[in-house]
Order: sequence, then structure tokens, then C-alpha cells
Amino acid sequence: MFGLGPTELIIILVIVLLIFGAKRLPEIGKGIGGAVREFKNIKNDIRGEPEPAKKMEEKDSEEKSGTPSIEAKVAGKVLEQVPGVKKVMDVKKKADKIKKIVG
Repeated sequence: MFGLGPTELIIILVIVLLIFGAKRLPEIGKGIGGAVREFKNIKNDIRGEPEPAKKMEEKDSEEKSGTPSIEAKVAGKVLEQVPGVKKVMDVKKKADKIKKIVG
């Protein structure tokens, strides 16, 4: 595995254990596992994408039909997992509304 022997892996695991502690390791593993799962889901969604020429047509039809695009799915996942991003997006929406009113 990447040219690392068992001795090197054990040393790395001991260092990680010393840095994060035994209580945090399950949380870190759960977070990494969730991230890997999301990347696999996104990769599978991307593989199912049509040709680039058809993307614009489908994007318009998706907006009309209500089916979210891959970008919308990724944005939704980020908003669910990172609370600070949601606040920023809310502020951006408010700023856009103000620009429409003023401009």
C-alpha cells in the first residue's frame, strides 16, 4: 500500500493516536467514511452525465421539471454538512434581492 510497510503504518497510527486521542478517533473515522461515501455518490452521478452539448438543454429542462442538477445536489450536501456555508448563502441571497430592488 503506497510502499509503506507494517512498521511505518504502525508508527503513523501511534502518532495519530497521540495527536487526536482515543476518544476522537471514532469521530474522525466516521467523518472520513462519510466523505468517501459522498465522493463515491457524486462520482457515480457524474458518470451518468450526458454529452456536454446536451447539458444546457437538460439543465433548462431540469429547472422546469424540478429535478436538481448535480451542482444543486453537491450544493445541497455542502449546505447540510457545513453550517457556516448556509449563513453565507442566505446573506448572498439577501444581497441579490437588494440589488434587484435598487438596480
